[in-house]
Amino acid sequence: MELTKSIHTDLSRFNTGSYKAGSNWSVLLWYPLNYFIFNSSIPWPYSFKSMLLRLFGASIGKGLIIKTNVRIKNPWRLTIGDNCWIGESAWIDNLDEVKIGSNVCISQGAMLLTGNHDYTQSDFAYRLGKIIIEDGVWIGAQSVVCPGVTCQSHAVLTVNSVATKNLDAWSIYSGNPALYIRQRKISN
Repeated sequence: MELTKSIHTDLSRFNTGSYKAGSNWSVLLWYPLNYFIFNSSIPWPYSFKSMLLRLFGASIGKGLIIKTNVRIKNPWRLTIGDNCWIGESAWIDNLDEVKIGSNVCISQGAMLLTGNHDYTQSDFAYRLGKIIIEDGVWIGAQSVVCPGVTCQSHAVLTVNSVATKNLDAWSIYSGNPALYIRQRKISN
């Protein structure tokens, strides 16, 4: 294997490309609220958290349960349907759009990552991709959904798994990278 020694990663050249967090005012106001309200151990009322997310541009359906110590990067790039649960210490790192359908469970410590770095470029620039999580999906505890992934209707990503590719509807995935295990069946 031949190594290229003339080009190196140079983090001093890093730039965000076309990414901009949001308006200066939105970012300035959101970051302290995110820290003291959402990423806090204080169990603030769910309705209060939903109201704050809407105030900052998120589209939030009814019945959102959002537990303590949750981190949300940019609420103005967030859509959440009805009757969703977001567990303790979940992280929605939405440098790009995140769309969550209805009746979705994002379990404890799960991460939705819309951004990564392009390791093929010397300036380590951002590589972004939106995440779509359709109705009825369950993202298991400590799991990761990577940039550009769509989790189709009622898919399951099991505990501590990493979704690097789209998950098919009504299917269960496990592992790193997540692989298809079997069909999901729901009984009454």
